Amino acid sequence: MLVVYAIITIELPFASSLKGRRKILNSIKDRLKHQNMAVADLSGEYPKEATLALVFFAKSQNDANNKIAKIDELLAKHFSDISYDIEYEILS
Repeated sequence: MLVVYAIITIELPFASSLKGRRKILNSIKDRLKHQNMAVADLSGEYPKEATLALVFFAKSQNDANNKIAKIDELLAKHFSDISYDIEYEILS
């Protein structure tokens, strides 16, 4: 069993307040939690930037890469208007 730790850095140029950012992040977090992942908001005070941390288990390296690809597809499909970057590390 492998542990996968990922950081998603999100740019929200249209968010004008922390409340607007929180609305978007809560929607993303809810969708990711349905994928059996622990999700934490690590964002600062600036409303146009956000950071999410994810942790999940994977059976193999291939399974971990597939789950990361699934996260990327989910964000691209449901949140196509935001810009994001996913960095991850697989721990054994």
